[in-house]
Amino acid sequence: MKKLIVGNWKMNGSTEMASQLVSGIAAGKIDNADVCVCPPYVFLCGIAAAAKQAGIAIGAQDCAYYPKSGAYTGDISASMVKDIGCRYVILGHSERRQYHAESNEVVKNKALRVHEEGLIAVICVGETDAEREAGEHISVVIMQLMESIPETASGANLVIAYEPVWAIGTGKTATEEDVAEMHGIIRRFVNEKLDNPEQVRILYGGSVKPENAASLLAVPHVDGALVGGASLKADQFLAIIAGAA
Repeated sequence: MKKLIVGNWKMNGSTEMASQLVSGIAAGKIDNADVCVCPPYVFLCGIAAAAKQAGIAIGAQDCAYYPKSGAYTGDISASMVKDIGCRYVILGHSERRQYHAESNEVVKNKALRVHEEGLIAVICVGETDAEREAGEHISVVIMQLMESIPETASGANLVIAYEPVWAIGTGKTATEEDVAEMHGIIRRFVNEKLDNPEQVRILYGGSVKPENAASLLAVPHVDGALVGGASLKADQFLAIIAGAA
């Protein structure tokens, strides 16, 4: 199974930038990995056709807790992003957990909506600096896994992204030993709890960049990367994809 490289654009970009970025990625060599880009909602329609033609999957950065339609001003449902052409939906990113007070229960219910639409949930887990310093990083991540992954999850519809919160956008990167430990723990959890566990890919995220991508992607049980800032520049994103080889 190929590694999966997901670009999380966060709240960045413009219509022109989104088009140019997808074109730039498409012009590179991307067949050694499965590739997905997750722009803000407003740019999804504009890049869908070009991404599909290039073999790049598209994903949403979040979706609504609620059903397919209704009086939920400002929300975007899983069925809507499916209609655009999305295959993946990122859920439970630490920025959503922090700035929108999303609990494990909220993440779980959003994942249920994603699975109802036949999409793949990319569920994020990870500890803060304080939790790691207190020696609670393993228990925190295990609890997030237990409470965020719904009963509908299997190898066919779940990706897990381990992102230590202290390494997101800070320039800090977990050591290869840290990554190996946490990914090994997550892999054991998946093997014990889910159907078709060998199909579940576990991504690493947290200041992934061209300089460290190959070494991080070579760590046991690292099945890809969730890339933030470096996914906004085609050359950097392509260099990370190349590291998946």
